Amino acid sequence: MTPALSVLDLVPVRADQTSADAVAASLRLARIADELGYLRYWLAEHHNMPAVAATNPPVLISLVAGATERIRVGSGGVMLPNHAPLVVAEQFALLEAAFPGRIDLGVGRAPGTDPVTAWALRHQGPADADETVNQFPQILDNLQAMMAPGGVAVQIAGRRHALHATPSAGSAPELWLLGSSDYAARLAAEKGLPYVFAHHFAGGGNGQSSGEGTAAALRLYRERFTPSETLAEPRTFLTVNAVVAETTDEADRLALPQLLAMLKLRTGAPLTAQQSVEDAELTPVAEAHQGLLEAMRSKWIIGDPAYARKRIADLAAEFGVDEVMVNPVAGAHEGTDPATAPGREETLRLLVD
Repeated sequence: MTPALSVLDLVPVRADQTSADAVAASLRLARIADELGYLRYWLAEHHNMPAVAATNPPVLISLVAGATERIRVGSGGVMLPNHAPLVVAEQFALLEAAFPGRIDLGVGRAPGTDPVTAWALRHQGPADADETVNQFPQILDNLQAMMAPGGVAVQIAGRRHALHATPSAGSAPELWLLGSSDYAARLAAEKGLPYVFAHHFAGGGNGQSSGEGTAAALRLYRERFTPSETLAEPRTFLTVNAVVAETTDEADRLALPQLLAMLKLRTGAPLTAQQSVEDAELTPVAEAHQGLLEAMRSKWIIGDPAYARKRIADLAAEFGVDEVMVNPVAGAHEGTDPATAPGREETLRLLVD
C-alpha cells in the first residue's frame, strides 16, 4: 500500500538568501504540497542556527495555514521546556479557531538549541530547566486540558480557578508527542497520544543504526499503548530526509550542501548558511569524516523518482506505518531565485507525479 505523504520543513537558509527569502521559499513549497495532496505540513523549532529560520512554529504555522487551502499544518515540534504551557496552549487554540480541523501540535521535551539560547528563551538556570523537564508529563496533561473546550481547573492558594486557552473553544488541535528516545515512546503510550520517532535524526556515528532505534521505539510504543479519550489505537508515522531529482547524479549533487551542513553539526565545526551546490562540490571533506558522511547519506532517500518511491514504500512497510513525513533537504544551484527552492519543490513533485 502506498503511504500518505507529509512534509517537514526547517525553513532552511542558503548563503544567497535573507530570512525573508527563506520564508518566501517555504510558503511557495507549502502551496505546492497543498496542491499535490500532501496530508500535513509541519514546521520545526530550532534556535540560533545560521542555516535554519524555523525559530517560531506558531508564527510560521499561521503564515502557512493562511497561504494554503486544505493541508493540515502543525509543529514538528514545539519544544515545551522553552515556553510557558499556557502561552503554547493559547497560540495553538487560536490557530485551531482560525483554521478548524487543520492544526496539529507536535511537542517535544528537548530544548532544541544550545544552553545559552535555552536560558535566553526562559531566563532559567540549568536546575530550573531540569525541573521543567522532570515535570514534562504533568505539563503535557495541563497543555491538553487548557486547549480543550472545557478548560482546566488550577489549584492556587487553596482555591480552584478555571483556565481556558480561548474563551469559547469549539475544537482542539491534535496533540502529538515527538521524540528520539524511549522516553517519549513510553510517555505517548501511557497518555494514549499519537507519537512520532525522529527517524530523520538517526544514523551516523551513534553506534546504533537508524532502523534499530526507530523499530525499538515504535515497538515499545505499540506494545505499551493505553487507549485514551482521543485515541483508541496507536498512531504514528515515519520521518525521512529526501532529495529526489530526475537522475541519481543530480540528486547526489543537490544533497551535498545539506550533508555538509549536518557534518558540521555532528563534528562541532562552525555553522554557516547552506552552501550552493557548486560551493559544496569544492569543499574538501577530511578523511576522518568520510565515514560519518556516508553513514548519514545511507539513511537519507537520495535518488531518482522510481528509487525514491520504492524506498519510501519499503520503509513504510518495514516500520508498519501508513504515512511518511518527508523533509526535503535539496540544496540549490548558483543563480537560483532566492525566494524559491527548486530542488525542494521538485522533490515533492517527483514523489507523487
